[in-house]
Amino acid sequence: MQVCSTRLQHFLKLYRVPYSLIQHAPAFSSQMAAAAMHIPGREMAKTVVLEGGAQSYLAVLPASYHVDLDRMAEVVEEPMHLASEDKIRELFPDCELGAIPPFGGLYGVPVYLDVTLAVGREIVFPAGSHSDAFRMSYQDFEELARPEVCSFAVKEAALRAVPVRKKGRGHS
Repeated sequence: MQVCSTRLQHFLKLYRVPYSLIQHAPAFSSQMAAAAMHIPGREMAKTVVLEGGAQSYLAVLPASYHVDLDRMAEVVEEPMHLASEDKIRELFPDCELGAIPPFGGLYGVPVYLDVTLAVGREIVFPAGSHSDAFRMSYQDFEELARPEVCSFAVKEAALRAVPVRKKGRGHS
């Protein structure tokens, strides 16, 4: 496997976009990658591949958040589910699973960015491998990736706060 997505590297060089390549200890989640780079999870972008109908989508959100599939379904007006590993390999052949960069246009996949990432000056995201990330200005990212900015992410803590219904003992 290449150090990072060759398709993305060529794209950034073509448009002469300044970026930093950050090499870090192998990390198999975006939260682990953020920790390895000593940045808060809310500043590390993760990319989740979704499917709705016959279309695939990239949902880009902070590492410390989760995709609310119901909200995403409202945004794209299609029922949503996570893409299979086989589908992800097919769409992103030059990337490792779980390290997809948020430039779906390079792969024919529309990009949806959660509004929580649209407020920063910079964005850090996987570069196609579990040990590499790119840092660039948010403005450059937005100009090149052309994401649809909307709200579909929820914090991990919010998920844990949802009450779980329990059955009473001895009742049927």
